[in-house]
Amino acid sequence: MDREVVEQKLEALRRCLQRIETKCPPEADTLITDFDLQDIVSLNLSRAVQLCVDIGAHLISGMDVPPPDTMGQTFDRLAQAGILSVALALSLKKAVGFRNIAVHNYDAINWHIVHSIVKNHLADFTEFAKIVVNQLD
Repeated sequence: MDREVVEQKLEALRRCLQRIETKCPPEADTLITDFDLQDIVSLNLSRAVQLCVDIGAHLISGMDVPPPDTMGQTFDRLAQAGILSVALALSLKKAVGFRNIAVHNYDAINWHIVHSIVKNHLADFTEFAKIVVNQLD
């Protein structure tokens, strides 16, 4: 595992989360009608998911576990290795599902769900980052 690469990705993750927190409106209805906010939130949420997958892949590369076949499996492997809780791995796998919709089928995004993800699950990314920092020490 390349510590410097992981630290750079963690910093990028921090910036994405900060951007989401500062730009996501308190009410979902505002997000539904503001295309600029939709772009900012969805792009940074997609980036956050991708960064977590990339960081997870770096962790897995230094472990004796099979490589994941899918992005979501990255979090399964980390849970199997005892690095992530099963609950956190499941939550991050669901975030991969959002990322896939955002990247491949943007028109199908349900902005109420995105707003809920931001308000109720952004802490999952922070928890993941804390776990990774502990792995680096």
